[in-house]
Amino acid sequence: MNQERESRLEVSISAEVEAGQYANFASVWHTQDGFVLDFAVITRPPGLADDPSSGEQYLSVPTRIVSRIRIPPTQVFELMKALEQQLTAYETETGHKP
Repeated sequence: MNQERESRLEVSISAEVEAGQYANFASVWHTQDGFVLDFAVITRPPGLADDPSSGEQYLSVPTRIVSRIRIPPTQVFELMKALEQQLTAYETETGHKP
């Protein structure tokens, strides 16, 4: 008999990564091969800047990417489900929606 064995993902994390990174901005984009999630932090208050090509002023929001995560398209659906589950749990525990 060829019996399927249970799979268990055994995850470890280094001390440097365990603390995490603070990010107050995220950008999601894709290529043909996968999705990219850029997490960033706003580094200083927004300010007016001049566009060198048009001379028009615009509001500049300086940010620095603190982490870039690349995932294959097949993982996007799993990530969406996990985020939905965690958001629902958060709303239930805290009593409010973010």
